[in-house]
Amino acid sequence: MAAGDKARPPGARPGTKARGDAAEALALRYLQARGLRLVRRNMRSPGRGGGEVDLIMAESDGTLVFVEVRQRTRGEHGGAAASIGRAKQRRIIFAARHFLARLPQIPPCRFDAVVVDGELGGAQPPRMEWLRGAFEADGWD
Repeated sequence: MAAGDKARPPGARPGTKARGDAAEALALRYLQARGLRLVRRNMRSPGRGGGEVDLIMAESDGTLVFVEVRQRTRGEHGGAAASIGRAKQRRIIFAARHFLARLPQIPPCRFDAVVVDGELGGAQPPRMEWLRGAFEADGWD
């Protein structure tokens, strides 16, 4: 067991990180089945206050798609989509700009989200939605 991991009793729900990892894997398979190619996973920008992009995907036309994956078991605060607020968007955009700065040429880009509402592995399958163009980078300088 890694440092910081805690043993869970049998039948206990997985922790937040495990649920997030499972939702991210589900979203990756979903996007790949729709023709997108994985470029990078869990890209973090350096420094304090930096951001992270869950998935960087490429469309067949060369568009880079920066994907935020959000999973919520309950929808009492607006569900998974509502949890991608302005501060989170700014951190994702910051990380995307860091990634793009290392490319010789910047391709067309888009910010998408894959939102998963419901319990993963529960009795009812979760509801998954791909939000193309979930937010824009304009005006975030």
